Amino acid sequence: MSDELLPDFMLMYQRYQELKPGPKAELRRATDINDLIENPAFYRLLQERKSMHKMKNLAYCLPHIKHKEGGDSLGQALAKAKVSEKRLFMVIRSESPNDLVQLRRLLKMVEPTVDWMKAAKQLFFWNDLSKRLLLEDYFFYQYVPA
Repeated sequence: MSDELLPDFMLMYQRYQELKPGPKAELRRATDINDLIENPAFYRLLQERKSMHKMKNLAYCLPHIKHKEGGDSLGQALAKAKVSEKRLFMVIRSESPNDLVQLRRLLKMVEPTVDWMKAAKQLFFWNDLSKRLLLEDYFFYQYVPA
């Protein structure tokens, strides 16, 4: 998919930052990704109804991610936070939508600072390849000499 067809991930991040505390809390409290459909704050983040299903992935994880331009990938951030391999493999081996539920639990636990553009694209296209890249970033970061 070409970049012009993708949603503006930074706009979504900015819209989230501009939400009042109440709507932000509603997004944080969503226990299941499908809870977002009944959440008005979710619709405030959307852009012209682009790929609403894929945007749920982003809105579900966004409350537990901080952005830093040029920051780490999700996998690197989880490795830096010393997330155990066992927990990461729970994400990788889980089927949809439980894989995102497991990932969100990790994000909630470590509150990583990542490059939102990289993370958002990975979450937007969340699939087996995305999970493999998450795993590779996690392990490669650990074994690359400083």
